[in-house]
Amino acid sequence: MLEKRLHLEIRTPEQLIYEGDVTSVKAPGELGSFEILAGHLPFLTVLDIGEIRIREADTPQSIATSGGVFEVLRTGVTVLADTAEWAYEIDVERAESARQRAQELLVSRDPNINRGRAEAALARAVNRLKVAGH
Repeated sequence: MLEKRLHLEIRTPEQLIYEGDVTSVKAPGELGSFEILAGHLPFLTVLDIGEIRIREADTPQSIATSGGVFEVLRTGVTVLADTAEWAYEIDVERAESARQRAQELLVSRDPNINRGRAEAALARAVNRLKVAGH
């Protein structure tokens, strides 16, 4: 029996990352991760830093994202991501350097450090490393 499919588009401000028909898409919502299958009721939500997993057939594919908007309509799903990077495209050395820099800033006693920005940078770097499988 064939699985039902839904149309998915993932876009960033710079480019179209993915467009195609999938059997499911999992995403990191602000209130927790969720999964969408064909026939889901329409809704709109905000994405958090995390991993978007799409399944076209048997093999899921992973994309690191730093947030955005996720919309489900009867015609398909659109993700407008702040950033989106395929797992195989992640520069692990760069992500590790970003993680180390953010950690150093957070342990620093410098009162001029913007802790919120450093914490967000750390979360993005850790997510990229996780999605890359490191």
